[in-house]
Amino acid sequence: MVKIALDPTPFHHSHALLDFPRVAADLGYSWLQLTPHADMIPFFNHPKADDDLVRKFRAACDAAGVGIASTLPVLRWSGPDEDAREAAVRYLKRVIQITVDLGVDTIGTEFNGRPERAEESERAFYRSMEEIVPIVEREGVKVFIDPHPDDFVENGLAAWRVIRGINSANFGMVYVASHTFHMGNDPLGIMREAGERIGIVHVSDTMDHTRSHGLRYITNPPGNAVRVHQHLKMGDGDVNWDEFFGGLKEIGFLDNPNSVMCSSVFAENENASAVAIFQREQMEQRIAQLAG
Repeated sequence: MVKIALDPTPFHHSHALLDFPRVAADLGYSWLQLTPHADMIPFFNHPKADDDLVRKFRAACDAAGVGIASTLPVLRWSGPDEDAREAAVRYLKRVIQITVDLGVDTIGTEFNGRPERAEESERAFYRSMEEIVPIVEREGVKVFIDPHPDDFVENGLAAWRVIRGINSANFGMVYVASHTFHMGNDPLGIMREAGERIGIVHVSDTMDHTRSHGLRYITNPPGNAVRVHQHLKMGDGDVNWDEFFGGLKEIGFLDNPNSVMCSSVFAENENASAVAIFQREQMEQRIAQLAG
């Protein structure tokens, strides 16, 4: 069955890095997603973990009986600034090594270019691929990419085309439910097109910013180039969960033991434990209903 993982971001303010495996276990999770953290793989900068800390984190996971489903670096490897792009590639090489040393074969990430410089960002992305693809294929890891709001590619089908253009079976797509309305609000179309190359999904809800004639959210001044979305618990937004889980069942995601389904609620740190349990129970129930 699919790996159901916890994103520990809501616990960053209250727990140390080495506490995360026990937190996940106490909340009933068997898997953890290693998202950006100042002591391991921070946002946009060089990883800060040495080999000793990597060993300690792996040992903490073993002691808690929790596996690491995936690592999640966020680096500017599609940045149109060439110095930043080159640095991101160097950082990603270290991320891949950390991932392998943790005994993990799955990386989730984002494109991380700029929408106002989309053409330059796409060129930068494929330039990075020339250096990264051989390393990824040699190490036997899989890299799944999320078209994040405010990236050079936001539409889900367009993002899949960019990923397909890498021409490597080691690369696929992350589907983040709370990005649904920025990706074009076509879950089934995206899932059917990308198929088994969707390796990671993030489960969190969001409001549909296109409703109410585009006035679901109001920012000032009008016309701001902002991308508003939330990572709410299931049922608090507009995501069609029947369609989401049904689509994942249709493409075989739910029955693939290598698939990663991650709870990624960031909006309720004050209730983080209760929300994490609620999310896990909802995911387990929906998967069970579709079993067979």
